[in-house]
Amino acid sequence: QVQLVETGGGLVQAGGSLRLPCAASGRTFSMLSMGWFRQAPGKEREFVATISRNGALTSSATSVKGRFTISRDNARNTLYLQMNSLKPEDTALYYCAARPSMFHASSPDDYNYWGQGTQVTVSS
Repeated sequence: QVQLVETGGGLVQAGGSLRLPCAASGRTFSMLSMGWFRQAPGKEREFVATISRNGALTSSATSVKGRFTISRDNARNTLYLQMNSLKPEDTALYYCAARPSMFHASSPDDYNYWGQGTQVTVSS
């Protein structure tokens, strides 16, 4: 089992920044590929970014490319999402997810473990 806890959400003005950490426990973190997803009210959960086990490979959604950066610190068992130039359309519940694979993935169906989410609200 893997336990994931996201923090760092909050209310921010458009153009601002937030950093979301996701703390992992229960399994060797360096054996997990990780991802960030988000879900806005009335919408399906959507892919934000993903990172491979050693952090060498990343991928992000077109909507956040150039603004959001996914990273990880395997020594601290923590995943991060740095969000810059935030827009009102980034408002959502943000989830981190884990999969016991060397390959990162962009589909929610590919992930085995999920956190409870942290709310990000961007005001215009």
